[in-house]
Amino acid sequence: MKLTHPGRLVGIVIVVALIAWALVRPVYADLPLMPWTAIPTVLLLAIGEGYSAWTTKARIARKPGTKPVEPLAVARLAALAKASAYVGAAFAGLFAGFGLYTVQMFDRETPRSEFFIATGSFLACVALICAALYLERACRIPKDSDEQD
Repeated sequence: MKLTHPGRLVGIVIVVALIAWALVRPVYADLPLMPWTAIPTVLLLAIGEGYSAWTTKARIARKPGTKPVEPLAVARLAALAKASAYVGAAFAGLFAGFGLYTVQMFDRETPRSEFFIATGSFLACVALICAALYLERACRIPKDSDEQD
């Protein structure tokens, strides 16, 4: 499995943001209010993936006081990281597109509060993407000293 390139994730964010902005424009008045609960939920996922990356990296490096990790568990974590990175990019684009539309109506109360919720959700998705990329790189097998020479 190849490592996820951050450039692809940025491209996904931009494309989905533009699509979301175009779709929100005609139907914004009919949409329900954006829930703020996405922010802590995605942040908890990011914290969980970051912690998993930290412990997995230590276990793969066989640091003292850690148990060896099973290869199948590492493969599952790598698949989780790749999926989280792409889904996080898609949702970050969705929230960015929504935020781009609501920033135009910043003088009204409801769009202003939705802008802040969309921005917070976007930042939480960026944290999830960063944690997923860290987890994906933590799942790599370190090269032996013989191979480096």
